[in-house]
Amino acid sequence: MTSSTDLAALMCSRLCHDMLSPVGALNNGLELLAGEDDPVMRARCIELLEQSARVSANKLKFFRLAFGAAGGFGEQVEVAEAHELIASLTSANERLELDWAVAEASLAKPAIKTLLNLAAIGIDALVRGGTLSIGAERNGGKTEIVIRAEGPKIAFDDNIGLALAGQLDMSDLSGRTAPAHMLYMLAQEKDGTIQSALTADALILGAALPDEDGMIG
Repeated sequence: MTSSTDLAALMCSRLCHDMLSPVGALNNGLELLAGEDDPVMRARCIELLEQSARVSANKLKFFRLAFGAAGGFGEQVEVAEAHELIASLTSANERLELDWAVAEASLAKPAIKTLLNLAAIGIDALVRGGTLSIGAERNGGKTEIVIRAEGPKIAFDDNIGLALAGQLDMSDLSGRTAPAHMLYMLAQEKDGTIQSALTADALILGAALPDEDGMIG
């Protein structure tokens, strides 16, 4: 059985894996800049450094809310914050398009974390680009979330689907599947549900989490 410490270590491993590329690009850019005298090339190096710094900052902000305790300790998080974080990731890839359909002004933090993590799974699945459609609404005492990742090629690890359903053997848990297992644990804790379905041209991810007492619409 995987302990909370093991899961935390795997989540850190995932974060470090995702941050390695933009931080590595920063390091490479600084090395190039130090040895470059041509003004045009120096300007290009600085442009690439700014881009890598922006990507790094956006990813850290995303993971801080998706994995950590960002958003404070209240029950509600503004939906606009989640929208901005997801848009920052999709805009970094010109082959991705974001279709946002969330009318709620705020959602409970568990719902926001679920939305962000499912969105990240959807983005990872669109290896050749495509459209990430996100919808969420409160309905009948529940917050319902639907993510649809549609594109020319969908890459979805079966183990992620198993982890979302709570059916993955804990010995197979990795940094790649740890966020999905975290979502399963969160849904179980809140008496909610997580679902995934893969078709030839789309990955559909869904969640339903009961609204918490005292929530404001």
